Amino acid sequence: MSAPPELGLRPDDPADLDIPAEAFEGLVAELLPRLSAHLRSLPEQPAVGDVDAEALCRELARQPAPEQGTAFRELLEPYFADWLPRSFTTPGPGYLAFIPGGGVLSSALADLLAGVTNRYTGVWQAAPALVQLEANALRWLAEWMGFPASTRGLLTTGGSQANFSAVVTAREDRLGEHLREGVLYTSSQAHLCVSKSARLAGVLPDRVRRLPVDAAFRMRTDALADAVAADRRAGLRPFLVVSSAGTTNTGAVDPLDEIADFCAAESLWHHVDGAYGACFQLVPELRPTLAGLSRADSLALDPHKGFFLPYGNGALLVRDGATLRAAHAGTASYLPDPAAEEFMDPAQYGPELSRDFRGLRLWLTLQLFGVARFRAALSEKRALAVHAAERIAALPGVELVAPPQLSLFGFQLTRAGDTLEQRNARTRALLAGVNARQRVFLTGCSVDDGRFLARVCVLAFRTRAERVQACVDDVAAVAAELLAEG
Repeated sequence: MSAPPELGLRPDDPADLDIPAEAFEGLVAELLPRLSAHLRSLPEQPAVGDVDAEALCRELARQPAPEQGTAFRELLEPYFADWLPRSFTTPGPGYLAFIPGGGVLSSALADLLAGVTNRYTGVWQAAPALVQLEANALRWLAEWMGFPASTRGLLTTGGSQANFSAVVTAREDRLGEHLREGVLYTSSQAHLCVSKSARLAGVLPDRVRRLPVDAAFRMRTDALADAVAADRRAGLRPFLVVSSAGTTNTGAVDPLDEIADFCAAESLWHHVDGAYGACFQLVPELRPTLAGLSRADSLALDPHKGFFLPYGNGALLVRDGATLRAAHAGTASYLPDPAAEEFMDPAQYGPELSRDFRGLRLWLTLQLFGVARFRAALSEKRALAVHAAERIAALPGVELVAPPQLSLFGFQLTRAGDTLEQRNARTRALLAGVNARQRVFLTGCSVDDGRFLARVCVLAFRTRAERVQACVDDVAAVAAELLAEG
């Protein structure tokens, strides 16, 4: 059985999979120059690659499983030359689309460290000190979010998993056996994962209320009160309100304090989806915008957004940690006894048993940089978004529909007398024209009244003032061209 000699495997042992340390060093030495070249080229790479790749994917789909090994270099070549360029350039400075995920390089060091040492962190007893590092990172998050010492949480694969576990916890705490009567409330601008989480948690679609929003795209608390009252009259059991600390469409922050007051009065669980916006709580001048966030029963946030980590890093915080444990705890005869409650035991606070050591990404990153640098970076992204919004709003034909509450804003391009369809078409053409210049990548969204908005979201750690200025310049140039065409 052949294998590339670079792996250093014993030729007389066909079952050998143990790459010797010196051979591993050689593989890393082969990879590092390519990674360095990739990093150096990021500012010049197109903000979005050619993702019209159906033919390429059909070709890849015919690839057979390899019976024998392939040289590492032969695998790296198409990865960097053919496959990677056919994607969104998510780590680049021009990625202003969706909600950017950063990929700060310290996390790559953490993944290498965690992958090579390969310790099991699903239960506390398997690696107590390593699990404690993850617990420390969660405690720091809780402190920064203003949550009390009773808080417990979990680092997850993202906001979707965090929101799902929050819905399960609220369901277990507030409904018990009365699942069918339970009603969940959120806004029409809530993230898709909220309705998916409800369905996976057994809350059926006819028990999910999507409430209207105000002119700033925030949940209307009067509509919430009316819906809860109507459901109580119908004999149902309202149990959970999911608000947003920064929606994906427009960056809107729901009136969290008002919702917290209402939930307290009505004995409802209040969960805040802060996947995008919660990390801005670190910035003192933005805390009034997020007022009420620290009063939530649970909070989802994404370190792969506000802490600039690679994709695959979310977090859930639950004010009363005992409720999180009660919803997820369990054991089996083959497992050690759960750790004492003073210690973090991941298997007792979430659905996973086998799990990667994802906590090292956040812990190591915070240790290397210090939180002050992240506070400064978040403050900068906010300032850049405000600057861009002011400049773009001043352009002829531009209407700033959703000013930045955090670091995201939405706008339309229009001419006097345009119908809704014409405004939407003109805004779509603006997006296409800006993206065709390849310096920045923007995306759009549709809101409740049918308007299509162009969006700018500044949250990539490599996005600095010069790239934001390039965005403003490209929007200005394309808008002028489109308006001149009539």
